[in-house]
Amino acid sequence: MTVPRDFTAVPTPAERAELGRKARERAPRSGHGRFEPDPNRPDPVDVIEGQSATRLPELVPIRYGRMLESPFRFYRGAAAIMAADLGTLPHTGLTVQLCGDAHLLNFRLLASPERHLVFDLNDFDETLPGPFEWDVKRLAASFVTAGRANGFSPKEQNAAVRICVGAYRERMRAFAGMRTLDIWYAQDDADRMRELMASSLDEDVRRRTDRATAKARTRTHLEAFAKLTRLTDEGRRIAPDPPLITPLDRLLAEAPEAGRAEELTGVLEGYARTLPAERRHLLRHYRLVDMARKVVGVGSVGTRCWIVLLLGRDDEDPLLLQAKEAQESVLSAHVDGDDFDNQGRRVVTGQRLIQTTSDILLGWTHVVGLDGRHRDFYVRQLWDWKGIARPETMGPGLFRLFGRLCGASLARAHARSGDPVAIAAYLGKSDRFERALTDFAQSYADRNERDFEALQAAVRSGRVTAGSL
Repeated sequence: MTVPRDFTAVPTPAERAELGRKARERAPRSGHGRFEPDPNRPDPVDVIEGQSATRLPELVPIRYGRMLESPFRFYRGAAAIMAADLGTLPHTGLTVQLCGDAHLLNFRLLASPERHLVFDLNDFDETLPGPFEWDVKRLAASFVTAGRANGFSPKEQNAAVRICVGAYRERMRAFAGMRTLDIWYAQDDADRMRELMASSLDEDVRRRTDRATAKARTRTHLEAFAKLTRLTDEGRRIAPDPPLITPLDRLLAEAPEAGRAEELTGVLEGYARTLPAERRHLLRHYRLVDMARKVVGVGSVGTRCWIVLLLGRDDEDPLLLQAKEAQESVLSAHVDGDDFDNQGRRVVTGQRLIQTTSDILLGWTHVVGLDGRHRDFYVRQLWDWKGIARPETMGPGLFRLFGRLCGASLARAHARSGDPVAIAAYLGKSDRFERALTDFAQSYADRNERDFEALQAAVRSGRVTAGSL
């Protein structure tokens, strides 16, 4: 029997640690400090408009309107701008499966298939392999940007960043000493969160955390069903709320020549083939009832996103799926290639690598529209015990605690796909890395505010059009 070479050439822990220490020569830890833009940095509005060229033109003004609500909202929609900035910087070469958009609102409470509540990353539209520090930098800068929106002092902002990045470093060092399977099984469940909160002397923090976990358990598919559907003469249908939710039949009535009906027949058929056999069997118990286009998020506005209503035994046995268009990752131009022929599959593969427990109905598909264009989608359940953070309601103490949760969770995600021994050796025992990233986060938040002002100026001049909702 011939053993594949990959199974015989695994480096020793000492060799892996030396690889991490050598990475300091390419990218010294202190070198991650203050951000200085490349002299040939592209115009940020050009970058945003480049993305808009592939999106539904009637929804693009909504995207701009949402990004103009605040610098933090702008930051959430500006992953492509930051990817271009990070791509010009020296990097460690220590590769992990990146989230690609690891800002603080993309960490939340989720349901595991075993119906446990876990804290994890949730957005993988931009996922690709790349240097681990890119995710850490995006997360760190998001805490400064959100902290400024809350009116926190620079000292309070910096404290949140240091705790967040310090938690990443400390947990990565813990993973470096663990068995490989134990890393893979590691999970941030509600019990771990309660242990962490118990260390806080603030009773209000513990009380708010308990409320958040309780509320997340109520955000089930049944709540989504009650909120998003209504009973009509034709039976249960998705309730229209244009332009945020527009049923397919209304879209076709308004623009029958647009060729949007292809998703109805193509999305589910192709998607089902990507599921394991037992999940396909489960899906066959449901019948397709209705479909609607939905506007989601900030950075995703304008991409094609459908909510799909299926019913099982009767009208009170629903399944709600979300089919979201997957375009090329914003990271793809800045890393060594994207080997996926389907961007939906890229998203699903990345999610399964990063998350401890993924949706049992997670899959992907491919559609050729009546206009001849190829579009990729990934599909998942809509609303399944999701608890979303509200940083605008947090005081400095809870903000720091949330930073600790996010940093530790990101380390767990990176340890699954990367080399925790090498990364831990690079980070070391001192706080040099978190001090550098505190400087980076402040300077990048400054740059983000100037980019935000550039979009404001573009709207004032009529270069782009912003809407509301």
